Parts: sequence; C-alpha cells; structure tokens
Amino acid sequence: MAAFIARNSLRAFAPVATASAIAWNSIEETATSCDAPTQTTAPVVQKLPKHEVDGTKSLTKAGMHGEGDEHSLFHNLFPKRQLWKPSLEYPMWDENWDERALEHEGSNDDARKLEQKIRREGVTRHIILIRHGQYDETHKEDEKRLLTELGRKQADLTGRRLAEIVKGIDEKFGPCDVKTIRVSNMARAKETAEIIAKHLPDINQAPPDQLLNEGRPSHHIPCGTVRTSTIEAVDKNHPRIEEAFRKYFYRAPYKPDKDTTLPGSDNDDEKKSEHAKKPKHEFEIIVCHANVIRYFFCRALQLPPEAWLRLCTFNCSLTYLTIRPTGTVSCRMLGDIG
Repeated sequence: MAAFIARNSLRAFAPVATASAIAWNSIEETATSCDAPTQTTAPVVQKLPKHEVDGTKSLTKAGMHGEGDEHSLFHNLFPKRQLWKPSLEYPMWDENWDERALEHEGSNDDARKLEQKIRREGVTRHIILIRHGQYDETHKEDEKRLLTELGRKQADLTGRRLAEIVKGIDEKFGPCDVKTIRVSNMARAKETAEIIAKHLPDINQAPPDQLLNEGRPSHHIPCGTVRTSTIEAVDKNHPRIEEAFRKYFYRAPYKPDKDTTLPGSDNDDEKKSEHAKKPKHEFEIIVCHANVIRYFFCRALQLPPEAWLRLCTFNCSLTYLTIRPTGTVSCRMLGDIG
C-alpha cells in the first residue's frame, strides 16, 4: 500500500503539455463554459449588510453564532452553536460574501450595466492553494516534522510545474502576474514553499502566517457524536482559520472612474480601449494544509463547511480557485497532481 501511495503521490507532477493549456485558461479574458452565469440581481445593488432575494431578506451574517448550550446538539452530533449558518438559505448565492460589493442607488437597468462594466474592466483574482509535501509524522514537535525525501521530490516537481504554468505559452497568453507566495508557519509547509520558490525566483515571498496553520476548521458530516476534545478543537481553530479565509479570499477592489461610463454611452469604446491595456488577472500562491484548503474550498463556493472531509487533496496537489471582479467564484482544480 505504501508503494502505491508513493507512486501516486509522484504521478505526473512534471510539467506536461496540458500545463500550457492551463496557463492559457488562467489568463483568458472571455467567459468560458465554466464561468458562472450572469446573476439576475446584480451585486452592485446590494446594501451592506442586508440582502434581498425574491423579496426576502437574508439571515444574519454567515458564521457560527454561538446559539444554544453544550447540551443543545445538532442531530445528536455536536453543539448547535458550532453549526455553520449561511447568510442566505442554501443553495442561494450571497452576492456580498466578502462585504465588498459596490452599492448602487440607480435603477436595476443601471445596476446591470454597471455590473457589465465591472466584469469587463475589473481584475480576476486567481488563488492557487498547495498542500505541503509528505513529511515525517513520527515526531510531535513541529520543528522536527520535516519533509521526507519523497516530500522534497514532490515539492520540487510542483515548483517546476508552477514555473511552466506561470511562464505561459506566448506573449499574448503569459506570463501570469503572480503577486506573492504565502505560507503557513508550520515547518513542513515552509520547507515546501522554500523548494517551490527556487523555481519562481522573481516572485515575492510573504512572511509565514500562523493563521494558515493546520487545525480542525469545523465539524464534519457524516460523523458520530463528537467528543469534548473535538468540540474544544473547533473552538480553538475555527476562528483562526475563518479569519485566514476572510484575509485572503475577496474580489479585487474596483474603483469606478469619477465620470463613470456605462456600457452603451458615447465614449464607451474609448474607455474599453483604455482598460484593455490594464492587467485583468492576478495570481497568489498559498502553501498550507489539507484541512485548511478543504475548508477554504467549501467557504469560497458557499458550500456547507461541514462537508470538508468529503474532499481529498494529495501532498503537493493544486487547488485552484478564481474570484471574478463581480464576486462570483469558480473552482478550476481540486487536489490536482497533474
């Protein structure tokens, strides 16, 4: 079994022909079939912190709101106070999930035009989450839980793959504008990031961030009745990991011109030409941990966080999410290793 895992952990990490296609899709400016459809209600008409969908207002801000006591259980599994509650009933999409949607007092028609303008002129953020390489789990001290030989090979091959993606395929489609490499403050993640960074020498490396450290982000379903230690672990780790999500996941800021030109106006073509010259995509690489990545995935796509353990990410795998300037989010990879 160990040999099987090792073989599959290394499988197809080296750059392949599809890497160019991935790079091309990462920077293309036209909508693809994977893009979310235009929303009926434009996000620019949202009023913080309230939302309206089909005439009904949202619930309170999404999160664990601490309702109930330790003896009030959700389906006899865990305290109700630790159940994630969305701002809108599933499967509705919270347009203002990052609290950055623009307010607009005009008509619905003007709001839709402004949304089109933001979609056309705004910046799409690409976040690539990388799980650390295989590491030595025989020690309890974090500083001793370093990468194994296999883990170092995984990190090296992942660095080569990322360099291939970032390079792009030609002057039109590439290189990708990678702003920074981020990493948790745990030894195995820092060692992985250091090896990857050798293949991306011109990209800024941010200081380690303990908010990205591993931990139990929330309860998971299916599960049995949880132990007290699990309840305590969620209380300890959830606020930190949720803070990390809010810190790194958001739509790129959009500042309309003072003389905002809506689509269809006289000088619209001139503005289109001007904004076409500006970068439309920016990338961030975050090296962290499996639980954190799976929680980020569920939160970004507005899925129940309690589903995080149903997902699987291999060592040094890529989970790739895009956040469009209008606030819609899509997944392009989950736990991908080639």
